[in-house]
Amino acid sequence: MVVDLFYRAPRIIRADEKTILHAHDSDGTVERARLGGLVLNHLGWARVLGLRTGIFGKMGDDRHGQFLRAGMDRFGIAHNLTLDGSASSFANVMIDSRGNRAIYMARGATAELTPGEIRRSHAKFIRRARLVSTEISQLPLPAVIAILQLARQYSIPTMLDVDLPLEEAASMLGTRVELNRALRLATILKPSKSVAASIAPGKARSPIAQAEAIRAKYKSDAVIITLGAVGCAVAAKDGSLRSPAFRVKQIDSTGAGDAFMGGMLAALRWGFTWEKAARLANAAGAVCVQQLGAFPERFELRGEIARLFGESLPEPIAAIPEVNPPSPHEQARREVREIERFFEQSLDELAALHRGLDLDSIGRAVEMIRAAQARGGRVHVTGVGKPEHVARYAASLFCSVGTPATFLHATEALHGSLGQVHPHDVVIAISNSGNTSELTQAAHAIKAQGADIVAVTGDGGSELARLADLVMSAPVRHEGGGLGLAPRISVLAEVFVLAGLSVALEVARGLTVDEYSRFHPAGALGETARKLSTLKRRA
Repeated sequence: MVVDLFYRAPRIIRADEKTILHAHDSDGTVERARLGGLVLNHLGWARVLGLRTGIFGKMGDDRHGQFLRAGMDRFGIAHNLTLDGSASSFANVMIDSRGNRAIYMARGATAELTPGEIRRSHAKFIRRARLVSTEISQLPLPAVIAILQLARQYSIPTMLDVDLPLEEAASMLGTRVELNRALRLATILKPSKSVAASIAPGKARSPIAQAEAIRAKYKSDAVIITLGAVGCAVAAKDGSLRSPAFRVKQIDSTGAGDAFMGGMLAALRWGFTWEKAARLANAAGAVCVQQLGAFPERFELRGEIARLFGESLPEPIAAIPEVNPPSPHEQARREVREIERFFEQSLDELAALHRGLDLDSIGRAVEMIRAAQARGGRVHVTGVGKPEHVARYAASLFCSVGTPATFLHATEALHGSLGQVHPHDVVIAISNSGNTSELTQAAHAIKAQGADIVAVTGDGGSELARLADLVMSAPVRHEGGGLGLAPRISVLAEVFVLAGLSVALEVARGLTVDEYSRFHPAGALGETARKLSTLKRRA
């Protein structure tokens, strides 16, 4: 049971680095709290699918504990808790613009749970269960053993989510002897891919071979290995199988394995075959990565899981709250409010960019480009993802006002297109984060080629900024939109800065209306330029 405190950052930083956190809301709030923790996440997804769920354990009687209990009550998750812990568990979760994450966990009361407390305070609650789920992640191993022993005493099957490699688990949570004992007590083991590699005996290489080897070693009824974006492998008494993952767009990978576990709990409760159970669990994991955070939060996700699963789900065992979708009128009002908020954010961000804009950097970029042209060099513009489209636009815009420029494909540059860049050239590289790996690799190659780099980035401390000969900053705090993840306002900022550069280049060149008309022999702009040129000659 963990309060997940989410922070949005431009990138996941390394040791001795600094960065600035993005706000989640327009009032500047940078922290967003969500229900979390391996087991609570398992139960949340199982609850969404229609199971009756409950949790037991230890927490502090503090604001995090109050937040967790209120969330459980709201979701209908029963709880049997002692509130005498030093502090409730929490985790700081850093999410970058690509959905990657870094997690720092504070175990608090979870680390203080003892076998005696489990037997005294939680045995009656455990006895009510049809299935018990626990974990090797934060709980002390003696507590895990006590839970599994009680479940075995009451003939209740157990699932053990093994989330730490053996060496780490043994050193952080107990001893190697205790770890092996816990693994032998569980009915079903669910290690991740990396953990399975540390558990599997011998030279088992394939996930199925690893699952079978682990099952044979620990005498488990089944072993389920989660394989991230490629699905899962199952080894059970009645056979082994691989189940592919569903292809979806990832927003946040946090908790995908927990959602998988929730789906598996539901499938086992309903008596599904292993093939159907793996497919349902994969569907739950796929739905999870399309949202921010590991806990489901919305009962409507049951329908999304069912659509991916491809079959109707059994009737809920425990009633779930009635889902009342907004009326078409209310939905339209919500959309209009979100659009208005986006436009307001965009104007605010561009105004802030304007106020902080370093006009001298644009002037120096003009000097670099003019100097390169004087020595026979050329201008190239590059970017990856959405900045690739900005780069194509910028190259076209520069050409139209008299500065010949070409688009450089960053990834193709590493496979031969780098020959388009000569030592006397200038390359304008665009990246909001400044740490997109494909672009930074290309930047290293461009520097080795001898060309100068002008970076257009939102992060002046990024790798791209460090590589560049000149940085034109285009920082934004918000991207806008419901999730605040898709590049929107950062793209506007990049275009804003590059359009300003095009104005400076046009003035520095002394572009005339006659030249402009020659560059535009067709279209409305060309016609307007020719009319202006004719009027000028007559005057």
